[in-house]
Amino acid sequence: MAVNKIILFYAFAPVADPVAVKLWQRSLGEQWDLKGRVIVSPHGINATLGGTVENLKRYVKATKQYPGFGKMDVKWSEGTGDDFPRLSVKDRPELVAFGTPDEVKVDSKGVIGGGTHLSPEEVNKLVEEHGDDVVFFDGRNAFEAAIGRFDGAIIPDVQTTHGFIADIESGKYDSIKGKKIISYCTGGVRCEILSVLMKNRGFEDVYQIEGGIVRYGEKFGTKGLWKGPLHVFDKRMLINFDEDSQTLGSCSECGQSTDRFLNCADPGCKVLRLYCTDCEHIAAEKVCADCEDRLAAV
Repeated sequence: MAVNKIILFYAFAPVADPVAVKLWQRSLGEQWDLKGRVIVSPHGINATLGGTVENLKRYVKATKQYPGFGKMDVKWSEGTGDDFPRLSVKDRPELVAFGTPDEVKVDSKGVIGGGTHLSPEEVNKLVEEHGDDVVFFDGRNAFEAAIGRFDGAIIPDVQTTHGFIADIESGKYDSIKGKKIISYCTGGVRCEILSVLMKNRGFEDVYQIEGGIVRYGEKFGTKGLWKGPLHVFDKRMLINFDEDSQTLGSCSECGQSTDRFLNCADPGCKVLRLYCTDCEHIAAEKVCADCEDRLAAV
């Protein structure tokens, strides 16, 4: 019986013709019956895909043949074969939509001028040696951090990556510009870019976790500095690194502990909210605040 898995990876390298690479990637995905998301930009590639182990290995081997993609760090996790509705392959101006495509520069070695990469072990060592001089900075959307985060981390109040630039330029984080900042995100791709953007705006000593939360969780689970499950953008919705994972989230209706995200009642809306089992029936009937505002304006 075929074993299904999910892979997560990115690679920063110059891509002269993103459209051609997009078509090639779509062909590979269709050839090996993969589902998930692939984004190609002039800066590289970012993907989350599900399929059988054999087909994913074939895909990875082929993708690594592109100049600069050979160094990509592929993260494997359990899959069901039905974690994504379809295969989506797109070309975009940037791998992550911060809205700053011209600010990111890459060469054959990756992103130019980004934060210092730390292994999970080096993350713990930095905190042990420098204590309160180290600040964790969450590079994800705020709702992701509602169920899992690094202990004591700064969680920017942004719902999409488009909001990060205005937030870090607002002045609210000026007091930490001289501290050691560890930026983090799911697999590392968002922080490759965010660390550049922060350094360009006066944050002096910026780091990022090699392989993101995924690699840290694989190494230490929730017995280190990470607490709670990790939100993921597929049907699983979250990953628990170990059996000791705490429930950090709270129901949007009653406040009871939960880590279960449910969609807005509007089928065209992608907003997720947390609901406990006692209140989950409300999710099918109640739209989110954004939809309420939109409907009120009609």
